[in-house]
Amino acid sequence: MKHEHFVVQSPATPAEQLILLFHGVGDNPVAMGEIGSYFAKEFPQALVVSIGGPFAFGNGNGRQWFSVQGITEDNRVQRIAEVMPKFVETVRYWQQQSGVGYAATALVGFSQGSIMSLEGLKAEPKLAGRVVAFSGRFAQLPETHFGESVIHFIHGETDAVIALEHAQAAAERLQAIGGDVTIDVEEGVGHAINAGMMHNALERLHYYVPQRYWEETM
Repeated sequence: MKHEHFVVQSPATPAEQLILLFHGVGDNPVAMGEIGSYFAKEFPQALVVSIGGPFAFGNGNGRQWFSVQGITEDNRVQRIAEVMPKFVETVRYWQQQSGVGYAATALVGFSQGSIMSLEGLKAEPKLAGRVVAFSGRFAQLPETHFGESVIHFIHGETDAVIALEHAQAAAERLQAIGGDVTIDVEEGVGHAINAGMMHNALERLHYYVPQRYWEETM
C-alpha cells in the first residue's frame, strides 16, 4: 500500500505493540516522528510509524488529511467521510504488516491527526485499543461508545485553534454513554505539545487500567 510514512522504530523481534502517529495540517511524517521517538523509547517492543496525510498542503512537504480551506462544522464531517476509507485502510495495513491486533494498537494524533483517529473509531469497529488525542476533537460527538477502546484527550488550556471545550464536551459525552475516556489539561499551553503533555500521554499508555478490567474485578 502506497502512502507517505516514516518508520521511527522497528524492533528486532516481532512487535508487541503498534503505535501509529498522525500529524496536523501542514506537517509531515518525519517531523511528527520526533514525537514518535518518545513513544519508541518507552515502548522498545513497539513498531512505531509516523503516517503522512494523503494530500499536499500548499508548497513544500506539508501534508493534510483533508482541506481546511473554507472549513465549517457541516462540511468538515463530509470531508472526513470522504477520506476515512483511506485512513482505515492505512491502519489495517500496518496491523497486517506488524502482526499486531487492534487491542495492542495505539493511534496518536495531533490536531487534524487526532480528529482522524477519533473519527476512525466511529467509522470502524475495533480499529485500535487506544487513541491519544493531542489537541483534538470529534467532528461530531459520538452517539455510542467504542467497546473496549480507550480514548485519552490531552489538551492545552489556551488552545485557540481547537478549543479545550471540544475535548471536554467529548469526554463528558463518552462518560455519559459508558465510554472509557480520560482528559488531561495542560495549563498555559496553546495548540502545541509540550513536555508535560508528552509525560501525560506516556503515563496514560503505561499505567491507565481500562475500565473493563475494573468492572471485571468488581
